[in-house]
Amino acid sequence: MALTTLGLGAAGVGVAVAKSGSVTVTKPGTVIDGQTINGYVYVKADNVTIRNSTIRYGGYHSVRVFEGADGTRIEDTTIVCQESKTNGIVFGNYTAVRVQLQGCRNGFMFSDAAPATIIDSTWNGKAVNVDGGVTAPSAPTKPVPGTSPTPTAKPTPTATPSATSKPDPKPTKPVDPPPAGGGQGPGIPSSFPGPSNTGVPDGTALKASGGLTLSKAGQVVSGLDIKGCVTVNAKNVVIRNSKISCGSNYSIRVSDASANLLVENVTIDGQGKNSATVCCGGYTLKKVEIFNTIDGPRLGNNSQVIDSWIHHLTRASGSHNDAMQTTAGSNIVVRHNTIEAYNPDTKDPFNACLMIGSTTGPSVTNLLYEQNYCNGGNYSIGVREDLNGSGIVFRDNLFGRNFRYGVIARPTQSGLSWQNSTNLFADNRKPVK
Repeated sequence: MALTTLGLGAAGVGVAVAKSGSVTVTKPGTVIDGQTINGYVYVKADNVTIRNSTIRYGGYHSVRVFEGADGTRIEDTTIVCQESKTNGIVFGNYTAVRVQLQGCRNGFMFSDAAPATIIDSTWNGKAVNVDGGVTAPSAPTKPVPGTSPTPTAKPTPTATPSATSKPDPKPTKPVDPPPAGGGQGPGIPSSFPGPSNTGVPDGTALKASGGLTLSKAGQVVSGLDIKGCVTVNAKNVVIRNSKISCGSNYSIRVSDASANLLVENVTIDGQGKNSATVCCGGYTLKKVEIFNTIDGPRLGNNSQVIDSWIHHLTRASGSHNDAMQTTAGSNIVVRHNTIEAYNPDTKDPFNACLMIGSTTGPSVTNLLYEQNYCNGGNYSIGVREDLNGSGIVFRDNLFGRNFRYGVIARPTQSGLSWQNSTNLFADNRKPVK
């Protein structure tokens, strides 16, 4: 079938529209905003967003997320199924927020292997709320056709906005959190990152290696036990299924913010020495475990941390520990991670899950922080007074209570959007105040 380019400007790169109006997304990070689509939408890339749109289709699957495509988000969108055979959204690995499905045979389809998060949405007029593949109490009493029939219920996130109040400046007494990651504690979905689904996969045989300097474009490093640090001087390098133990400033140093480094299923031991586990941009961390570090990843230009687990930070003399930090940068994504600033062994909340400021550069722009579990910090989200920001969004996150002062400092800072109704405490699913 002949294809033409969808008129979405820069965001439309990688989107093809057939004569029928159908859309196939092949470029990671594509945003479809404010469109009327008379056809299907096929998602074949990571981190695709569909919002403020209407989709009408009479075939089998109105929106299909293909296997291997992660991070799909559909929000404030209406899907009209025009035939009795037509399904709504299939087959999992997506988040749907305020999505209306009308006339669809099956609504939100997913499975244990490919879960979904569904918030404040409807299927043929029935409320549907699903938390990581588990149907919440406000969902229909009968299993939604094509969805996981798991009977376990979890509290439903409220959609009622609440006014942001200033956190109590008095320190709270830390309470030991549940075991981290993998949904092992109350309120933490089973799909969240932890020991079972991050780092080197169980059973992987590792070959001993010293520190590495990677200077060949497209080079793939896999199955290594690296005793030393890694410097990346080339584009499109891949490091996967490996362990890095580095006793210097950076376990991974990327020389170019356009390097497009992928680090996947890697365990990083900062040996109590890393001032920043990964520095400083041009990378994607996916299913990475990071521990025993002073600071976690430094988020510069073009950096992404996805499906990863950061835990057990380590104090050094005069340290000001952050699980993640950005002091300048653009195009930053932090999605679906378990981020533990609080160390349950030492009872130390450290400084922040994420610290944001404009200390080393002019601004922080286009930063998306969503679907994370965060616990600890003086403030869990430390927003500095010097922040010059724009396009900074916090939404759909869960927070623990092992902070000193509050969840977020300066939530009304210019350039920052904090969604009261979707940033919730993990234990009771009530909005953070």
